[in-house]
Amino acid sequence: MADHKLAFTHETLGQRVILDAGGARRHLAEEVERLGASRVMLIAGDGEARIADEVSAGLPVSLRWREVVQHVPVEVAERARSAAAEAGADLLVSVGGGSTTGLAKAVAMTTHLPIVAVPTTYAGSEATRMWGLTENREKTTGLDPAVLPVTVIYDSVLTLSLPVALSVASGFNGLAHCVDSMWAPGTDPINQALALEGIRALTTGLPKVVAEPEGIDGRDRCLYGAYLSAVSFASAGSGLHHKICHVLGGAYDLPHAQTHAIVLPHVLAYNAPAVPDAARRIARAFGARPGQKDDPAEAAVTALERLRGEVDAPRALKDVGMAEFDIPGAAARVMKVVPPSNPAPVSRESVEILLRAAWAGRTPGSRS
Repeated sequence: MADHKLAFTHETLGQRVILDAGGARRHLAEEVERLGASRVMLIAGDGEARIADEVSAGLPVSLRWREVVQHVPVEVAERARSAAAEAGADLLVSVGGGSTTGLAKAVAMTTHLPIVAVPTTYAGSEATRMWGLTENREKTTGLDPAVLPVTVIYDSVLTLSLPVALSVASGFNGLAHCVDSMWAPGTDPINQALALEGIRALTTGLPKVVAEPEGIDGRDRCLYGAYLSAVSFASAGSGLHHKICHVLGGAYDLPHAQTHAIVLPHVLAYNAPAVPDAARRIARAFGARPGQKDDPAEAAVTALERLRGEVDAPRALKDVGMAEFDIPGAAARVMKVVPPSNPAPVSRESVEILLRAAWAGRTPGSRS
């Protein structure tokens, strides 16, 4: 019998990535000049208006777009696309979180304008070619190379205004990218390595952000971890966790980061027993040191729960706007998009049990 060989196909996305605390304005000006842009469409919601003004000072901004809505409703995307065409924009600059980046992607998808992304959260959308649009309570996602930002500029100083609670939720969004990437449909050893390093970076960074909100080191670590999480996710694709969260966000308009933070431990508890080697590696990335006789799935969930308690991450879907009577319908919607390659068998009943536990904020893996 032939020895097992290491074999995989990994696709690496081409992108310029800059991380430099305090350097966003300078680097953005350099990128606009390098790309030869003269009519910039600056996309930033009202919450990022001050930051956007600071980093874009002196740039040839021909259009300032402020309408940013989570989950990117189709009608908002269409208005932004029309405005970009009317303004003759030749470059999109997004300053903000995942919703802002998502809107820039929606514009780029039809206009093929390049994007320079300046993230202010740990969402990770800036490092993927995935787009998402919501219409009639249904969130549709897809892949398109046209939506991948040509440059990402990370500046931890820009995240100092992000409240600690939202920083934690956003960081757990990044952790969800990492965990899902360990068994998503396109997983391979390279994106698993990136995902595990992303978990380590976020696990060390988030407690620092909580303990010292004005500190740079913790926020630098979180931006680094968020990038790694997104790069791994971009290659591995959407696993069960992301399919669930896309359904909940699109159908029930739940807040993106908080939903990921709440659902993640429950999906980990569901899938980890089916992939003990991945669970063992995840546990160690979270800081656990399981012995040979320890259950790797239990170790991984316990380590994540320890972190969740340390940083006071969100725990219950009922706290972020989901109604209990929506759970059966949500489970039915999830069943339509479950990846066939999910490591554990999935049924409508099992999804409903998982959602009820997440809704109530129960201990992951329990029914009571």
